[in-house]
Amino acid sequence: MARLATLLRDDATLQVFDHGDGLAVVFQHGLGGGEAQVAQAFPSGPGLRRITLECRGHGASGLGSRRPFSLSMFADDVVAAADQAGLDRFVAGGISMGAAIAMRLACRHPHRVAGLLLVRPAWIFDSAPVNLRPIAEVARLIQDRGPDKARAIFAQSETAARLQREAPDNLASLSGYFDRPDAAPFAQVLADIAADGPGVSARDAAVLGIPTLVIGNAMDAVHPLSTAHTLAAAIPGATFAEIHPKALDSVRHFAELQAEITTFLQTYSNFRSLVPS
Repeated sequence: MARLATLLRDDATLQVFDHGDGLAVVFQHGLGGGEAQVAQAFPSGPGLRRITLECRGHGASGLGSRRPFSLSMFADDVVAAADQAGLDRFVAGGISMGAAIAMRLACRHPHRVAGLLLVRPAWIFDSAPVNLRPIAEVARLIQDRGPDKARAIFAQSETAARLQREAPDNLASLSGYFDRPDAAPFAQVLADIAADGPGVSARDAAVLGIPTLVIGNAMDAVHPLSTAHTLAAAIPGATFAEIHPKALDSVRHFAELQAEITTFLQTYSNFRSLVPS
């Protein structure tokens, strides 16, 4: 069972999930995801304490009134959640947007981050990477036409046709944005985050001296395998792992993902200092 807590940030009430005991890992979801996405991806075995903050507008967390939304805002919220959980030092990780948040944490708070787990990264260093244009397209359509009309327009678009051929799992995720009960207000989150960047540089990455695992897979246009390769190459000593595409076999994908995470967390002896005595 998860220990649940709320975190008040500005006027936004955020949900924090705290699972297990042992090695502390702060692991964040992707854009539009939440605790359920993380629970599917992260191993649930003994000896791990996994903390996940549902970012503003995600899961049960409120949007609040601060604008624009940004990766730096979300990262600051995660630091506040780690503080509230009593974590001085932890492994930081996440999926897609969560990976970008983890990178920012490692570069901006190096005294607190002992290791990095970057799963299917969508960003390297620049803002608004070309691979996030489909998300920006969906956001604009919802804002301009409303969710129902936007869904029909997008279904007939060149972007949807390309993703159906090359990355059907991405298309399924994008289509889900139209079906959200909060689709109209959440479109602002999509637009802001797709236009943003992690706020770190190649120079920042080059001085990271912590164990790092970068995981990618093929058949993913929003999270290109080349992005994972490039990010791994930019971080000294990083390990790269390619797992089975979720678009082909989601059961195998998540089994391999959890196995890679488990092996990484068990490999590095310096993580033992993060386990309470």
